[in-house]
Amino acid sequence: MAGTIATAGDNFGDRIKSWPDRIKSFYNDVRTEMKKVTSPAKKEVRGTTTVVIITVFLFGLFFFVVDYIISHTLEQMLHYLSRH
Repeated sequence: MAGTIATAGDNFGDRIKSWPDRIKSFYNDVRTEMKKVTSPAKKEVRGTTTVVIITVFLFGLFFFVVDYIISHTLEQMLHYLSRH
């Protein structure tokens, strides 16, 4: 039983000792990946921003119409049911 605890402690100690190497490896990997990253051109950013703005307005209009139809229908149904 004591051998198991010592082994677990050794394993923890090994992980602590390898921590600086793992950090260095992580940062090297990040640096390597960041060299592969490219920024989009201004024209591309402007185009995608325009698409997003138009899409937001279209969805807003769609939900406004759907909300109006549903609320108008429910109002008419409640008005009809309250009279009968």
